[in-house]
Amino acid sequence: MFADAYRGKSVFLTGHTGFKGSWLALWLERLGARVSGYALPPPTAPSLFEQAGVASTLAHTIGDIREREPLEAALRAAAPDFVFHLAAQPLVLDSYAAPAETFAINVAGSIEVMEAVRRSGIRASVVMITTDKVYQNNEWPHAYRECDALGGHDPYSASKAAMEIAIASWRSSFFARSREAEHGVRLAAARAGNVIGGGDWAANRIVPDLFRAHAAGDPPGLRNPGALRPWQHVLEPLAGYLWLGARMAAADGASLADAWNFGPLPTDVRSVGELSDALLGVWGGKPWRDGASAGQPHEAGMLRLAIDKAVGTLGWRPVWDFARTVERTAGWYDAVMLRGGDARAACMADLDAYCADAAALGLAWAQEG
Repeated sequence: MFADAYRGKSVFLTGHTGFKGSWLALWLERLGARVSGYALPPPTAPSLFEQAGVASTLAHTIGDIREREPLEAALRAAAPDFVFHLAAQPLVLDSYAAPAETFAINVAGSIEVMEAVRRSGIRASVVMITTDKVYQNNEWPHAYRECDALGGHDPYSASKAAMEIAIASWRSSFFARSREAEHGVRLAAARAGNVIGGGDWAANRIVPDLFRAHAAGDPPGLRNPGALRPWQHVLEPLAGYLWLGARMAAADGASLADAWNFGPLPTDVRSVGELSDALLGVWGGKPWRDGASAGQPHEAGMLRLAIDKAVGTLGWRPVWDFARTVERTAGWYDAVMLRGGDARAACMADLDAYCADAAALGLAWAQEG
C-alpha cells in the first residue's frame, strides 16, 4: 500500500502509546517503515498499545514532548524521513479540569516538536495532527472549511486552535517554501476528530463509555444525545495522514504543506444518540438514558467538517460509511473483549478489510506499487 513511500523509510511518531498512535504504528509496520515512537506511558488501562503489543513493532521511547533535550536526541537518532505528531492532551472534559496543562502539552509541546525538527537539521515531511474542533464553532449547519476562522470555547479546542496558529507561524517563519533548499522541511496540519474504532479506552468518550456500560449490564447515560458529530473510523484519518505525508514527500509535493480536513461524507454526520443506538443495537445492550445534568461543561452542539479540499486535491476520500464504521467498531470490542480474541489480529482484520474496500473504490493510495 502507498507504493514505496514508506517501505524502508524512517518515521518518527509521537503519541504512539495512545489510541490513534497505536493504530498508526501498526499500519506503518505493515507498510515496512522503520518506526521510532516517542510518548508518555499508555494513558489508559487497558490500552490498545498493550493489548496489541505495539511496543514490539517499533523503537519505543518513553518521553515528554515538553522536555527539549531528550526529545531532540530521540529525533536526531531516528533521522526520520517522516514525522507524525500525535502526542496531545486529547479530551475536552479533561481540559476543563487541567486547562494550563492542556495548553502546555498541545501548544508548547507541539512547538518543541517543530523546534526539534528545525534544530536537528533533518529533511522530512512533517504532519502535525490537530482536531476538527479548531474552528470557531458558530453552531451553524454548514461544514467548516480550512479557510474558516479558528477558535475554541473549551480549553482543549482553544489549545488546538493555538497550535494551528503556531504551525502556520513556523511554516512561514522557518519552513517557507521559498527556502526549502535550505531547510528541506514540508510542514502540514491535519484536522480530524470524532474518531471511533476498536481499542479506544479513554474516559468520557462515547464508544468506550457505551461498551463499559454494556459490559456491566447498565443503561449508558449520554451527556449530549442530540449533538451532531462527523463520526469516522480511526483508519479514515490515518489513511489521510499517511497519504498526505507520502504526497508531500514527492518531488511535486511542496504545495501540499498546508492545513487539511479529514472527515466523513455529509450523509454520515449523526447525533450522539444515533451512534449509541447503532452500537447498542449490534451489542444488544440496554437503551441509553439522557444523562445531561445542570451545570455540565459546555460541548459543541453541532460540528460538520468540509472535506472538498482533501478529496479534490489529494485524491483522498472516506471509505467506510456510518453503518460499516459501526459494524467494524462494534465487532472489534465483541471479538476482543467479549469473545477473548487477539487484539492485534482484530486490528489487522480491520486494516485488511479497509484496504480492500479502498482498493475496490479505486483510491490511488490503496493500489499496489
